[in-house]
Amino acid sequence: MSVNKIKSIAGISIPDSSIASQATELLLTHGTEFIYNHSLRVFLFASLNGKRNQINYDAELLYVSSVFHDLGLVPHYSSADKRFEVDGANAARDFLKSHGLPAASQQLVWDTIALHTTIGIAEHKESEVALLYSGVGLDVMGEGYEHLSAENREAIVTAFPRNNFKEKIIPTFFDGFKHKTETTFGNIKADVCGYMIPDFQHKNFCNCILHSPWSE
Repeated sequence: MSVNKIKSIAGISIPDSSIASQATELLLTHGTEFIYNHSLRVFLFASLNGKRNQINYDAELLYVSSVFHDLGLVPHYSSADKRFEVDGANAARDFLKSHGLPAASQQLVWDTIALHTTIGIAEHKESEVALLYSGVGLDVMGEGYEHLSAENREAIVTAFPRNNFKEKIIPTFFDGFKHKTETTFGNIKADVCGYMIPDFQHKNFCNCILHSPWSE
């Protein structure tokens, strides 16, 4: 793959700063075309939601967050024992730290990536956190689809094709954490394990309480 040189689509400018370009190169090097297209769509959908709702946000930090948000699924960034969201967040923080960005920016991007699958919390956080969550929700589950114009939808999907996204995304998720399914405890990715593994036995919170070392 090579970096897509599109500068603007659906009225949204795609950041092309040195940091943004280097982040994209990492995605192209260590990710897949499928994850690349998904990540760029997420950025554009998130940005359109920000524009529609007149939300102020840092476009470069949102872009870096979008680029790294699923890199925790790929072997280069995947750990043996952490949630894939945390792996991606750690990688993004290290990347921004190497470029001398302030700690506050590093933490904001970390939160944006780490919380992008956390329903009920991410949408109430800072603009970048909430917007990435909304962009992921739109691309993966169609949340807010009714607010996306046919013109913008066509432009984005033409530039960054879905390519049987519905069929491929669940196996793509699973491939990223099938070696550490225990990390899905307490989050929506446990549903992915349940879909992909026959008779998957997930950890149960109530059992954690009842079988704790406390006597009462």
